[in-house]
Amino acid sequence: MSEFFLSDDAPAIRAHFEAQAKACDTLGSPFTARLCRALARLLDRATGTGRRILDWQGDPRDDALALRLCGGLHALVLSGSDRRLADIYPPNRIDDETLRAILADAIARHDAVLLAALVNAPQTNEIARSGMLLPGFLTVARETGLPLALHEIGSSAALNLLFDRFHYRYGKAEWGDAGSPVRLAPELRGKLPKLDGDLVVTGRHGCDIAPVDIGNPADRLRLRSYIWADQALRLERLDAAIGLAAGVPFSLEQVDAAGFVRTRLASRQPGAAFVLFHSIMWQYMPQTTRADISGVLEMAGRDATADAPIAWLRMEPLATSDPHATLSLTLWPDGETRHLARCDYHGRWIDWL
Repeated sequence: MSEFFLSDDAPAIRAHFEAQAKACDTLGSPFTARLCRALARLLDRATGTGRRILDWQGDPRDDALALRLCGGLHALVLSGSDRRLADIYPPNRIDDETLRAILADAIARHDAVLLAALVNAPQTNEIARSGMLLPGFLTVARETGLPLALHEIGSSAALNLLFDRFHYRYGKAEWGDAGSPVRLAPELRGKLPKLDGDLVVTGRHGCDIAPVDIGNPADRLRLRSYIWADQALRLERLDAAIGLAAGVPFSLEQVDAAGFVRTRLASRQPGAAFVLFHSIMWQYMPQTTRADISGVLEMAGRDATADAPIAWLRMEPLATSDPHATLSLTLWPDGETRHLARCDYHGRWIDWL
């Protein structure tokens, strides 16, 4: 390929790859940013992968199109399927022209594999988000005085359902199992979150429309492939959490989120706080599903009591343009909504409000 930049061909798709590159720069992944910029310049219609991407029918941003392809390429590297491609990945450093040439060659040689990878939306199951969620769980436990029955939507592999088995450090304050292989230490901005109070988990239930079975090697590889290749600590955290999961009972269903919430609310019992939580998934659900979940929670909240409270904890942006997520909590029977913290999307920092 003599000319990599085809500016007159699918400009909206190329602009999406450039926008994803800027986001990766902001989120501390310069290599993935470089990868996205290279792909924006070299994608053409010579392969099925290129045609599928350039003719993408959905919204490339909402569908995380660039990250689908980046994940497919990373899977080739992690699985040892392409040593030449692995040479352009960290810790190696390659000039831009060589990087584009090797990428173009890899796409041509692995066209069918990469085309199949585009079917799946990225699922990172980012463990560091538990460092944002923990102070919210502690708030629920402290204010209700009850054990927590956990219910997560958009669970991916359900690893954040294991949050109480991790170790946390916020500045000089610590919480959790000092011997845990999963260790989280987000940067503390503003006040120290309140970490006191007893926290007991009585059940762990999750759902996803495409759950990841960490017992399946192919699923495990796919989950690992969506971790950005120059963020080794994220990959180490994921692997440590996968190791922990074998010893903690939980359920993970393949079901629509609204149906899951309705069914689980109907089965709740007194003596525990029903906790629905989610992180960085709300915006990807249809508006009708979001409205359904909100309505079901409001209705159930009318019947909530001090002995059977309902908590809705979410780490989501308040607006799609927000540069950070907000940790919000609605707790019934009062039904008051509070914004507890501003959070980095990947759990790198927390600003407790």
